[in-house]
Amino acid sequence: MAHLEMKSSCEKCKQSIAADSECYICSYECTFCSNCAAEMNGTCPNCGGDLAKRPSRKIRLDLSSGPSDALLLQNRIWVVCLASLAVWMFIGISAGVSMYEFDRSFGKPANLRMEFTLPIVNYLIFAFLTPFVFFMARRHPIQRNNWGRRALLYLAGGLAFTTSHVALRCLVYPVWDPRIDGFTSAVWNSSTHLPQVKWILVQRLLLYDSVDDIASVYLGIVLIAHAVLYYQNFREREVRATQLESQLTKTRLKALKSQMQPHFLFNTMHSISALMLIDVPAADKMITRLSDFLRINLDNDDLQFTSLNRELEFAHSYLGIEKVRFEERLNLVFNIAPDTLDAQVPHLLLQPLVENAIQHGISKLPQGGELRITSSREDGRLHITVKDNGPGPSESERNRLTGGRGLKATRERLQTIYGDDHTFEVYSPLEGGFEVEFWIPFQIDKRLTVAPAESLVTGRAS
Repeated sequence: MAHLEMKSSCEKCKQSIAADSECYICSYECTFCSNCAAEMNGTCPNCGGDLAKRPSRKIRLDLSSGPSDALLLQNRIWVVCLASLAVWMFIGISAGVSMYEFDRSFGKPANLRMEFTLPIVNYLIFAFLTPFVFFMARRHPIQRNNWGRRALLYLAGGLAFTTSHVALRCLVYPVWDPRIDGFTSAVWNSSTHLPQVKWILVQRLLLYDSVDDIASVYLGIVLIAHAVLYYQNFREREVRATQLESQLTKTRLKALKSQMQPHFLFNTMHSISALMLIDVPAADKMITRLSDFLRINLDNDDLQFTSLNRELEFAHSYLGIEKVRFEERLNLVFNIAPDTLDAQVPHLLLQPLVENAIQHGISKLPQGGELRITSSREDGRLHITVKDNGPGPSESERNRLTGGRGLKATRERLQTIYGDDHTFEVYSPLEGGFEVEFWIPFQIDKRLTVAPAESLVTGRAS
């Protein structure tokens, strides 16, 4: 079910409400302008519920993108009317068949036409009255704080319903008159051919039908209307909760993603500051690489997902900065399976892992070291490994292997996106080195597919 659309007019003063203007709404979509809401002290006069300020909606530019409120209401009315006709016709035909077979079982003379006519007439009248009762019940539902007022309203509605049924019944079909032992019109004089209301017949029919009309028909329609209304409200609350959860997840992912960027910038600026004292051309080159890296990052700032190929290019852009700093001490090896390049991965997935490998691994080796990135497809899952041959964690850190901020943010981000449908593990052999590997669902988004960079598929990168 789609989210609720804001109504276009106030239900009290009938003043038009712009799509982006302030309005107030109750839990049953009753909409009022700010002036009327203030006059009613924030309480809906229809259901007695509290009125809450509804967030302003953006004006829909494409009027063809969805149906208007009037069209939705019109469609809903037609659905209820057709459903009412179908249900009551089925009941009427079933009642006629039942009465016909009942008379035949006792050997009574049974006329199929006569047995069907009266039930169908009665139930067609019910089919005509049902939409009025249904929408009245939806418009004025019973709630905990208004059941007393609503009980009086529904009592009056029940009396109006049975009175309407009897009036229409008298107009469209004769009424049984025991005085003549036959059917006769309650509103027409067959002798004078003039209108004449026979009140004794109307009174008898009203007394005969009132209890059955109210208890069996009217209350049944009211209960069905409330059941449909409460189910729709339940589904709408579910949709709102899902939308809220999705928004919170996106906000959390964005926060985790933003944690990585300041961490990287701090380390890079620290490296540039150190190089400025010993190698100005190298520092200038690093600044240029940093500018290129930030440009790529800004172009993809709103992305939460990208292809593995683009993520590798992004990581390679970062590694180009570190390559200026370490020169030949940093050896990069990519072993990427070609069939994994189009796999969908979270944006900024690899950069904190390779940064962690360089800062806590390779940078501590006097002769430099090797950073290896591999990917493969295994049983419908994407397997990625980031491994360095650095000294590894100290003895005090080896027992926990939780990593720093980058590893923690990556772990939390994968948990937020994939839940239990992923695996994230870290290793550190006793002889040294540090390895991070994870498995995530293998998914391909055709919109993210780009031509692969051959140098990153397999082999060494400069």
